Amino acid sequence: MNELTEARHPEGVEAPPASARPAAGYRVVATAGVFEPGFRGGGPIRSLRFILDTLPDDLDVTLVTRDRDLRASVPYPGLSGRLVRRDDRSAVFYLDPFAPRHWARLVRQIRSQPVDLLYLNSLWSLFSVLPILAVALRLVSVRAILLAPRGELSPGALAIKTYKKRLFLAMWAPLLRRLGVRWQACSWLEENQIRANVPWAQVMVNGNECPIPDRPAPPVVVPDGPLRLVFVGRISPMKNLTTALEAMTVVTRPMEFDIFGPREDEQYWARCRSLVTAMPEHVRVRYRGELAADEVMPTFSRYDAFLFPTLGENYGHVILESLASGCPVVCSDATPFSALIADAGGVVVHPVTAARLSAVLDRLADRPVGERAAAKQTAGRRYRQWRREVREPNVLDHARRFCG
Repeated sequence: MNELTEARHPEGVEAPPASARPAAGYRVVATAGVFEPGFRGGGPIRSLRFILDTLPDDLDVTLVTRDRDLRASVPYPGLSGRLVRRDDRSAVFYLDPFAPRHWARLVRQIRSQPVDLLYLNSLWSLFSVLPILAVALRLVSVRAILLAPRGELSPGALAIKTYKKRLFLAMWAPLLRRLGVRWQACSWLEENQIRANVPWAQVMVNGNECPIPDRPAPPVVVPDGPLRLVFVGRISPMKNLTTALEAMTVVTRPMEFDIFGPREDEQYWARCRSLVTAMPEHVRVRYRGELAADEVMPTFSRYDAFLFPTLGENYGHVILESLASGCPVVCSDATPFSALIADAGGVVVHPVTAARLSAVLDRLADRPVGERAAAKQTAGRRYRQWRREVREPNVLDHARRFCG
């Protein structure tokens, strides 16, 4: 294959003829380590899908992403090395980073027309580092660069492999500054985290990345019995599942706790398994495997609360999915949604220790069935009120004005 190949979108959208596509008024090349049809990357995948689905008509975006899901050993069937048009405004190129021909085709594609904006979704990813180097070496030319660190500069994230990350940032930041890189934060919380580590940063704050529409909540059904808790997320130190399990070992009321998510860190998962073996008889904990994106909300609707002691979320799609499904959230205060969580029948725990979590869970377990049902109704109703209040523009439309 000598040139980029256009293909049918995974959902079945035919690529329109080139002559039928409108001329791009503003051309964006975006990068991300993982995208659909993958799902293990969590919230950033949903953010990017929403951004691409809501583009203004005069933007044209090419998203460059890996040709396989997170930690997958084989590529998506029929997509590696192909350019897939999603619609008239966006396309996705599925890249094998170890295939030189893919890189050559990609550079030719990017250099075929002027690029107004390079939009990078990660600070550390190969899919951000290499494009920055390509711009610095003048292999490609772009008018502006916008970098979304996606929570990578939160205190919780920086506490993991902290020496390597801080050393890299110390060496990398001067180049970013020289290139005039600007930054996107999803909330005031992330804006403060960026400025704490990159004081010179020019930061655009835009959190309009929620793909969940304002649709009716599922009917609330709360059977009598133990408190039913769920964890949905990547099983990694950042999501802090061990603290949830430590709390479960000391609760005094009967509870059930189901865990869903990819085992991203096997050493960390081993620690989780050892805690599960220490559970008292009145607590049942089960690992239920991974969830595809379309299974997440139906799953949440079956539980009394989402237990999520995360060390930090720049956005937190999974929180909104839980609330939209009528599932209150028990969470740390390291997310942008503390006020919404508390207002929607949930609990924000600070500091998020096992002792504090266990006390909260025992109180929730003491509630009668009617109160559990009312809390689930409150969660769904309050989410819909919040969703109707979102008024920010599309992130890339905002970036066009912000970057000049």
